[in-house]
Amino acid sequence: MAAWGRSLSAVARADGLPKDFLSIADWPRDAIEGMLARAAELKDLRRRRVPVRTLEACSILLYFAKPSLRTFVTFEVGVVELGGFPVYLPPGQVQIGEREPPEDVARNLSRWCHAIVARTYGHDVIQSLATHASVPVINALTDLLHPCQAMADALTIREHGDLGRDEVAYIGDGNNMCHSLLNLAGCLGMRLVVCTPPGFAPDRGIAARASELAARNGGQIRFVAEPREAVKGAAFVYTDVWASMGQESEAETRRAIFRPFQINAELFAHAPANAKLLHCLPAHRGDEVTADVFESERSIVFDQAENRLHAQKAILEFLVLR
Repeated sequence: MAAWGRSLSAVARADGLPKDFLSIADWPRDAIEGMLARAAELKDLRRRRVPVRTLEACSILLYFAKPSLRTFVTFEVGVVELGGFPVYLPPGQVQIGEREPPEDVARNLSRWCHAIVARTYGHDVIQSLATHASVPVINALTDLLHPCQAMADALTIREHGDLGRDEVAYIGDGNNMCHSLLNLAGCLGMRLVVCTPPGFAPDRGIAARASELAARNGGQIRFVAEPREAVKGAAFVYTDVWASMGQESEAETRRAIFRPFQINAELFAHAPANAKLLHCLPAHRGDEVTADVFESERSIVFDQAENRLHAQKAILEFLVLR
């Protein structure tokens, strides 16, 4: 299969569905739609203060090799709200790949915990954890993919528009967030426009598979070079940081290259009047997005951040309880 279009360790259970949540591309459309429907239900139940204790007596391991605000807090809160017990394993405590190989770590953790939530640098590390763990492994971000964020994005778009009808324009780096949006669009048949600077396009294998799936599912993925062209039909304009974690040394070089791709008032003027801003956060005001746009009423970035909690609770339920 073309590189990285699907997780290389998508271990299937008896029901034919993956054991793990490493990539949205591993999952059939009806399963993803089911998780999103459950996320909306869990959000409503939380709003009404109705307790949900579906993970009672379950211990969920949280391993974060990269810094995290939204992903870590929402997973920890989500596990507690579902009645489970979160166990944080500091990366320095285990030193996966240095002190102990990931396959041994996975087999040990599987004896004690009901699921593993991991944020790693290399995607190969989380793949190895998933391959050797007997319990579900959830990708809390790697250099390649950020599927939990894309699930929260889908929930947010559902709340503010129509996933199947409304066009989403992603403008910026062809990074892990771009890859996960491509996978989401392919799986759900969305209309997605991707606009990146020359030399910063997303992985070809992911892009090709996503485009094929989107067409099959009634959607469309387009790649354009000019930001004004990208936003002209967009109901949602999405951006991300220009230099991701681990790329800090490239920040100044990237800033010069990406400047024409900044989301600002002038660019937004070329989008429909009701277009909304999406951003996975953290945001660097003055770089990928200007403060006036970020703080405007067209920005729904904190709806996205809130929806991390509900989407991840639904993912946890789906993987742990079946």
